[in-house]
Amino acid sequence: MNPTRHLPHYAMILPFAVLFAAFFLYPIVSGFYYSFHDWNAATAPRFVGLANYQSVLSSRDFARAMTNLFNYIVITVPLGIAVAFGLALLVDSFTGAWANFFRSVFFLPVVLPAFLAATIWRWMYAPNFGLVNMVLGWFGVASVNFLNDTGKMLYALIAVDIWVSAGFNMVILLAGLKNIPQDLYEAARLDGASRINQVRYITIPMLSPVLFFVITYGFISALQVFDVPWLLTGSSFTAYGGRRSALLFPVMDMMGRAFGSVHFGEATAYGFILTAIIILVTAAMFALRRWRTPK
Repeated sequence: MNPTRHLPHYAMILPFAVLFAAFFLYPIVSGFYYSFHDWNAATAPRFVGLANYQSVLSSRDFARAMTNLFNYIVITVPLGIAVAFGLALLVDSFTGAWANFFRSVFFLPVVLPAFLAATIWRWMYAPNFGLVNMVLGWFGVASVNFLNDTGKMLYALIAVDIWVSAGFNMVILLAGLKNIPQDLYEAARLDGASRINQVRYITIPMLSPVLFFVITYGFISALQVFDVPWLLTGSSFTAYGGRRSALLFPVMDMMGRAFGSVHFGEATAYGFILTAIIILVTAAMFALRRWRTPK
C-alpha cells in the first residue's frame, strides 16, 4: 500500500484544518484554560481553580441576568413562532407578485443591521414625539418611556426582537408549507373541514420537523441575546443593562466582566456556563422530540 496515496487529499483539507484549529479549537481550549485563572490580559494568569465559576454563579448580576433571560424566553419564543407561523400562512395564501411582495416586506427587518433596527425603535419608543407614543396619544394614553420604565422595558425589547426575527422564521416555515401535498387539503375540503381544522390536523403535523427546527433555533438564539438590548439601552462596557438592570442578559454581563472590569477569567467561565446551559437545553429538546415521535 502506498502511504503517499492520500497526500493530495490531505493537502486539500489542510487550509481548512489550520483555520479551524486557529480560530475555533484554539480559542475554546485557551478559554477553558483561562476560566480557571485570574487574568486581566496585562499580568501572568494566576490559577484560582473553580473560584471564577463560583464567583459568577453566586453574583447578583448573574441571578438578575438569568431571571431576565427566563422571562424573555418564556414570552418571545412562543410568541415569535406564532407570529412567524401566521405570517407564513398569510404569504402562502397569495400567489405571484403579491406573494413575492409580502415575503420581501416581512423579511426586510432580518437583513437590517442591528444598530439600524435599534435606532429605528429607539425613535419609535421616544417619549412624547415617538411614533408609538403618538399612536397611544390618539387613544388618550399618556406618554410612556418604554426604554426607562423597568416594568415595560422587557416587553419593548420583545416587540423589537419579534419584529427582527419573525421574517427569518416565516421564510423557513413558508418553505415547509410549500412541501405539503395539496391533495391533503383538497380531501379535507371535500370532507367539510374548516380552515382552522385544516391547519390543526394537516398543516401543523406535516410541519412538525420544520417547527422543531424553528423552535430549537429560537431557543438557542434567545439564550444568546445581546445586540438589540445593548443598543436599545445605549450600553457601554462599564454601564449596561439599562435602568436597574431591567435588560441585563448573560452575554451582556459576560462582556462587561471581560472588557469593563477586565476580569477575563470570570468572563470565560461565564461563557462556558452559558455554553453548558445551551447544550443542556438543546439536548433536552432533542430528547423530548424523540420521546414524542411515534416509533
